[in-house]
Amino acid sequence: MKNRALLLFFTFLSAFVQFQVSYAQEQEKDEVMKTVRQLFTAMETNDSSLAASLFTKDAQLYTVLKNENGISQLRNNPSTRLISAFGSKKSETWREPIWNEKIEIADGLASVWVDYAFYIGKKFSHCGTDAFHLIKIGSKWKIFHLADTRRKDNCEIPIDIQNKFKE
Repeated sequence: MKNRALLLFFTFLSAFVQFQVSYAQEQEKDEVMKTVRQLFTAMETNDSSLAASLFTKDAQLYTVLKNENGISQLRNNPSTRLISAFGSKKSETWREPIWNEKIEIADGLASVWVDYAFYIGKKFSHCGTDAFHLIKIGSKWKIFHLADTRRKDNCEIPIDIQNKFKE
């Protein structure tokens, strides 16, 4: 009887600990995605101060593009250029809805992959994948690396997103 009570207690304790760990991991993922989503908010609202606050001072940004021969090429974009572009006045709002979020976290390092479509006003510009690397500094997640791909065709954009941008 004592053994059954101990077994039941340890089973309950193990389940409780697993729940706590899982809950903490989900909260951490939410914090990581909050940083990523704030970057898109900064873009939509022309808020260069918000954008700058989301990057480490030496953040690296890259775009992987295919040249006319279909060969992948890497283009380096300083984070200062992106931050400046976000803060500039635009005739139409830039929007970048995302989906298919994949988040991994380990020891203060986070990786986020998302599919996206980029719109200027209601006009489709391009689609691709964003890959973020973030570091936890204190209680904040900061982007230290952002790479993206870009293409104009073969974009599988969810219907609900397409409907938001119908002209």
